Parts: sequence; C-alpha cells; structure tokens
Amino acid sequence: MYETKKIMTTDVICVNKNTGIYEAIECFVENDITGLPVVNDDMTLAGILTEKDVLSILAVLEDDSAIVEDFMSEDVVSFDKEEDFIAICECLTHNHFRRVPIVSEGKQVGIISRRDLIKYISEPIG
Repeated sequence: MYETKKIMTTDVICVNKNTGIYEAIECFVENDITGLPVVNDDMTLAGILTEKDVLSILAVLEDDSAIVEDFMSEDVVSFDKEEDFIAICECLTHNHFRRVPIVSEGKQVGIISRRDLIKYISEPIG
C-alpha cells in the first residue's frame, strides 16, 4: 500500500476564510503556488482557493474589502492521510483540479499535487 502521508507536502500555506483576497493573491505569487487550502481557526478544512477562483476577481477589482470566502470553493475533495495514494492518482486523473488537501480527523495536515505524485513515481523503488 502506498501511503499518502509519506508523499504529501506538510508545510502547507493555508489561509482563513476572512483573509483579504489580495493577501491570498500575494501568497500565490510569493510562493509560486496555484492553490491554497482555506481553514477555520481550528484547522478544519473550509474550502480551497485556486488560481481559477481568483480570476473572477477581475469583475470586482475595485473592491478592496473582498475576502477569501467570497471566492473560494466550498465543495472540496480531500483525502485522509492514511488513504492509499492510488485513489488520489485516480481522482487527479479524472478531475480538472491539480491538488487535493490531506486531512486527519477533519483537520488540514497536508496537500498532494499532481507534481508531488509524478515526483514520487519518478523515484527509484528501493
């Protein structure tokens, strides 16, 4: 069994629903990432904010008070850290998104992207 917890990135940059949208955009740019898990104060997963979500900001560019909650996707596919990563591979193969949050007991603990899986596949077995 291939363990998700061995592959996932654990130093995940997250934002809160009340984070300013421009602050979240800065996180994308400064960290060269394409998606941010959105968490509640107790680190439970509340949603995800992606580059695609942020593109809709062009319609409200003059609104400096916009927050992450205004743009994030609440219907998030996530996986448990104990799950076999083959299920994650299948999910990312059959869906348009590029990453999935990894949770433990409902709390955000990591993220796995297509690139993480490709990197893992490319490593020699042994």
